[in-house]
Amino acid sequence: MPGTFVIAQGGGPTAVINQTMVGAALEIRKRHPGAKVLGSIHGVRGIRDGNYVDLSAIAEDRLRLIAATPSAALGSTRDKPDEAYCEIILNGLKKAGADAFIYIGGNDTSGTQQILTDAAGGKMAFVHAPKTIDNDLEENDHTPGFISAAEFVAGAFLSVDLDFRALPGIYVGIVMGRHAGFLTAAAAAWQLDPDSGPHLVYVPERPFSAASFIDDVRATLDRHKRCIVAVSEGVSTADGKALVESLVPPDKLERDAHGNVKLSGSDLPAALERALAEGLPGKRARVDALGYMPRGYVGAISAVDAQEAFDAGAFAVKVAEEGGGSVALQYDGKKTVLRKVPLKNVAGKTRHMPDDFMKPDVNQLSDAGRAYLKRLVPEKYKVGKPFV
Repeated sequence: MPGTFVIAQGGGPTAVINQTMVGAALEIRKRHPGAKVLGSIHGVRGIRDGNYVDLSAIAEDRLRLIAATPSAALGSTRDKPDEAYCEIILNGLKKAGADAFIYIGGNDTSGTQQILTDAAGGKMAFVHAPKTIDNDLEENDHTPGFISAAEFVAGAFLSVDLDFRALPGIYVGIVMGRHAGFLTAAAAAWQLDPDSGPHLVYVPERPFSAASFIDDVRATLDRHKRCIVAVSEGVSTADGKALVESLVPPDKLERDAHGNVKLSGSDLPAALERALAEGLPGKRARVDALGYMPRGYVGAISAVDAQEAFDAGAFAVKVAEEGGGSVALQYDGKKTVLRKVPLKNVAGKTRHMPDDFMKPDVNQLSDAGRAYLKRLVPEKYKVGKPFV
């Protein structure tokens, strides 16, 4: 079995991604005494550049402290390697004497592992360990990082709803999640009652209409005297364009280093504020982008999320021993279980929120959606029902 393991972290940091890294490192110590464990600095870039930290030389108590710390302790990268880049990575792994490579991340990370698996021809084990607050990995009931981020979002919307009961108006919170609506739906996880916000939930799985949005907000104001709205950064109009592309002139759009439109940069909040001001003049309105805060907030680290992330890292070592694959968190009807699934089932794919998680006729969660969130994000705080 492997004498050298390489571990890397990719994509956006989370509150519990370090649990997975440490879970793998400590499991290697237990199952393979004397094995070398190299942590690649800034994801696959570290492998390319030969930049590692020797995790096998770090004391367990320090590793466990790192495990409980948000963000990616090894550093991360947004690199999305193609076959040519993967050839460079493979050569870097060979130079490091690696027998197994565990890469912790989401869709793109699993895609990298699939390319490397095909290129290596069975001479090295490649394992994808799941991580994403977007909760959008196929084969997974939920993913490490999601529960903690969902607790932040649920708490934020409970708090803002209480705020707007005191001083009524319109509040729109833009939530991360790319092209899956799970994290936005979590805004409704801790609703006090049917009168509580968020009153409207807009997810990428449904086309968004600016005109219908204004009508929905107006009707909600008539009914509740306030309107709390959760909007996913990835909502698109009927023509398939991201909402921000429909509301902002092309030459004004924010883009990342790869040229991709920033879904929840400063453009989308400004555009929605303008739409509200024009559609509902004189109404008190506020639009905020929750931004990066939910994904690695130290004040909302779920103990369940942390343990599952740690266990996923430990299980990744077993998957490496079996030749590679992807670690999946699945629900057996009673509890979360870890299973090995083929990389091809996960690589480069996006899991969307099921249709039945939303009511068919309104932009609100269904009973099925609430049941899913209640299982993963049970109420954490007890608050009194306001008089207004």
